[in-house]
Amino acid sequence: MAHFTIRPVRTKADENKFINFPYTFYKADPYWVAPLRMERKKLIDRTHNPFYQHAELALYLAERQGQVIGRIGAIVNARHNHAHQDKVGFFGFFECVPDQAVANALFDAAQQFLHAHGMEAMRGPANPSVNDEYGLLVDGFQASPVVLMPYNPPYYRELMERYGLQKTKDLFAYLLDQETVYTDKLVRAHARVTQRHRLTFRSLNMKDFAHDVQRIKAVYNAAWQENWGAVTMTDAEFDALAHDLKRIVDPDLVILAEAHGQTIGFALSLPDINKALKYNKHGGLLGGMWHLYTKRNQINLCRILVLGVLPAYKKTGAAGVLFFETAARAKQRGYRYGEASWILEDNVMMTRAAEAMHGHKYKTYRIYQKEFEGLTEERLCPTSHG
Repeated sequence: MAHFTIRPVRTKADENKFINFPYTFYKADPYWVAPLRMERKKLIDRTHNPFYQHAELALYLAERQGQVIGRIGAIVNARHNHAHQDKVGFFGFFECVPDQAVANALFDAAQQFLHAHGMEAMRGPANPSVNDEYGLLVDGFQASPVVLMPYNPPYYRELMERYGLQKTKDLFAYLLDQETVYTDKLVRAHARVTQRHRLTFRSLNMKDFAHDVQRIKAVYNAAWQENWGAVTMTDAEFDALAHDLKRIVDPDLVILAEAHGQTIGFALSLPDINKALKYNKHGGLLGGMWHLYTKRNQINLCRILVLGVLPAYKKTGAAGVLFFETAARAKQRGYRYGEASWILEDNVMMTRAAEAMHGHKYKTYRIYQKEFEGLTEERLCPTSHG
């Protein structure tokens, strides 16, 4: 076995190596979409990313003969542990050559860090949280990832499972087609639910953006707080996300549902800018802007990123109506396809709504977990192998 080392990321040069690795690792993969490098830097920026006001991050590199052959991050999310009353740490940003020994050493590094910080289990991939790119692609490698969804080679599943990581939850992505999404039954249900609960729908008001963000934030934190693994975002996190999405959002695809003068639900869909960014192989900002401008006519899909209603309206059918309303508005905007992602495998109401609109479950993402047993406190990094 060829010699390799695992070491922590300590310097700016190390961070650049960590960020740059995927751009060389995936350069021959026709399905990978290069994210903007500036966005990757923001994800691990412990000074400016508000997520790290309540979380800790450790990054590790695997190297062989001076070349990076793998990487991983270990994350302790204090808000998660408080919300769920557990001691689960996370791993993320995992990339690795097809070598089980290298993968094992990277997972060991993350596990040792989490154990040293009082965690009793490791869950992931999370890049770096449930509110970011989440899960490992285990089925559906025939298409590029849509905006803000992860991508990885098929063999990562084997690397994780051989290490001892076990499935804890699957996340589904449904593909919807405007040609098959509408039925007379759905049209009647839309009219019935809308009338019964006096629902009205409106687009995001860009002239009153800040106030609409506050309305959406209140619904989001109330609607998702009881979901498996969910962690409500802080005001700083939500505002930072809104600031980033404002640059690419189509206001007609952000729908607020209102009843009796109150915002009771919302649906947020984004144009799949990955359709254009897949040509921007190096992840540069100027290149990304150029491709978004010149290839915007290729963006024929939108991702239904978030859709939900207040707890009091969960059994009223309002969520299904929002699904239907999203499809109708997307059609008006010229989008042929939609991806509803991700949906928890046991979220019966949302899976039924997607299937009622003839959605096709075409991708599956998996969350893995490993309980810690028999660990010592010895530091594992830097470590040499081989």
